[in-house]
Amino acid sequence: MATPAAAKDDDSPATRFAVDQLKSIIERIERLEEEKKAISEDIKDVYAESKGNGFDVKALRTIIRLRKQDPNERQEEESILETYMQALGML
Repeated sequence: MATPAAAKDDDSPATRFAVDQLKSIIERIERLEEEKKAISEDIKDVYAESKGNGFDVKALRTIIRLRKQDPNERQEEESILETYMQALGML
């Protein structure tokens, strides 16, 4: 196995290709991370706007989470929750 210093001295086409490919991957990930941060800030702004319009942000987040779920999974979760609440005398 070559040492890092030896790999640095290796300017073969295969090594150059691997280095270029690695650099490209890193740059793509960095761009996507920047986009993700911008989108996250946009989502935060929408929640702030909704709160300013009188909507309950916690309820909105719950609805978003539920809409992401498979309908059968959501129904099972609601059924279990209802069973537990009934057992505790909350219904």
